Amino acid sequence: MKLKFAIGLMVIALVAPIAIAEESEWVDLFNGKDLDNWVQRNGVAKYHIDGDTIVGTSVPNTGNSFLCTKDTYKNFILEFEFMGHPDLNSGVQVRSETRGKNPDGRVNGYQVELEQESRDRWWSGGIYDEARRGWIYPHKDDEEAGKKFGEQGEKCWKVGEWNTIRVEAKGDHIDTWVNGEHRAKLVDDMTPEGFIALQVHGVGDKEEPMTVKWRNIRIQVLED
Repeated sequence: MKLKFAIGLMVIALVAPIAIAEESEWVDLFNGKDLDNWVQRNGVAKYHIDGDTIVGTSVPNTGNSFLCTKDTYKNFILEFEFMGHPDLNSGVQVRSETRGKNPDGRVNGYQVELEQESRDRWWSGGIYDEARRGWIYPHKDDEEAGKKFGEQGEKCWKVGEWNTIRVEAKGDHIDTWVNGEHRAKLVDDMTPEGFIALQVHGVGDKEEPMTVKWRNIRIQVLED
């Protein structure tokens, strides 16, 4: 019996890593060649490819623009690198949808905020509920929490450099990290599934083009 038990443990030890590897497979959301797996919605900001990078460029007199994945995701880990313009607000939508399920409707849902230093708020990694409730982490009505969140954000954000962002969505939890620093820990069940989208914020009538960049965008789908 002892021998059989020992052999059983050996079999489990050999098999377990293989199962874990299969569950931990990462998928690149950007194939490095084209944007065939994406669709642009709402505003008409320009998106183009520069090597291994997706570049979004502002356009005057248009609303917020979103480059959206054609697939939707429920539970996942999303990782990417981001570099922004100091005067251009941006973000990445997760578990998002279009209003009324109309493909041309207003994009709404959870946005991982990517702000630059000119806004003097340092809330990158926070969660803004696009076209719905506004700031939900930190909450728009909690001034003290917002101040502490900004102080932490100023320390971890790299100005004028690539920043590494991680988002984990599991059940009603959404957590974010910026350059390894844990930022948001949101508990909310309003939208359990949706697409991912790269935002170029509207700039009003500003004529000067401003760019934001994303690269190494990958996702790991988690079991429900």
